[in-house]
Amino acid sequence: MPMLFTDDEVAARLDATTSVAAMRAAIVDAYEGRLVAPPRTAAPLTGGRLVMTAGQLTDRWYGYRSYDTFGHRQGEQLVVLHDAATGRVRAMAVGEEIGSRRTGAIGGVATAALAREESRTIGVIGAGGQAWTQLWAAAAVRPLREVTVFSRTPASREAFAARVRAELGLRARAVDTAAAAVAGRDIVVLATTSRTPVISATDLAPGTHVNAVGFKQHGRSEFGLDLVDRAHVLATDSPVQAVAYDPPMIVVGTTAEPRLRHLGAILAGALPGRTTADEITLFCSVGLAGTEAYLLDRLASSVAVPV
Repeated sequence: MPMLFTDDEVAARLDATTSVAAMRAAIVDAYEGRLVAPPRTAAPLTGGRLVMTAGQLTDRWYGYRSYDTFGHRQGEQLVVLHDAATGRVRAMAVGEEIGSRRTGAIGGVATAALAREESRTIGVIGAGGQAWTQLWAAAAVRPLREVTVFSRTPASREAFAARVRAELGLRARAVDTAAAAVAGRDIVVLATTSRTPVISATDLAPGTHVNAVGFKQHGRSEFGLDLVDRAHVLATDSPVQAVAYDPPMIVVGTTAEPRLRHLGAILAGALPGRTTADEITLFCSVGLAGTEAYLLDRLASSVAVPV
């Protein structure tokens, strides 16, 4: 029988360090051709879509994640992992944790690759699950000491800061504006549902690294072209997915297009990342396909199968 993991089991077994290491390997595997990772696909249905991301680690496994856009309060994601040799379902995960942790961990990989080694402060815009896992992963790759957070709802940002203090043991405070959240920060996380820019490039100090998780398409983007123009390094986890967006991704189809680097190429040493301490670096997280299955494989491999 396939192994079945609930959100509670995923949360108990997948820590940030393990997740970041798995996602680093996945991104390099994708760049070097071992991980087959096509753009996501979607089936339009009445009232929403059924979305699927699929991937294959050559000769080892193939799998997929499915989720819907119907807006159900109890809607759940499904991640399925098949053994490549037999086709049998090896493991499944039901819930949000695999997807959320893989996105946060990909951000952690980008932070480890592009943020300055001496980075100690982080500003977070957004107070939801994506914002949390970005911070969770960043704290695993940099010795953070202070967090500032802004979201539109005062109660949400205060609750987020309290959770940071309780669970990560970091100094954290909620602030009243997005600009205040990012002012002077070494690392910035944009994890919003905003369709318009939430910060200006001029809000950032020299040397800041930015992880952008939310909308980044023409007509709906949480950051503007001013940040694209100011960034010395633009990177993404999946250039194939980046060019597949409809409407187009904000950093594609502009003069910035040749500058968009595969994070895997930076990790493999084929392209440079940050070269000076004062450079602005921008990572556009788009969701490398197959990474949920990749993370489920790591999880399943760590669990002893009962005899």
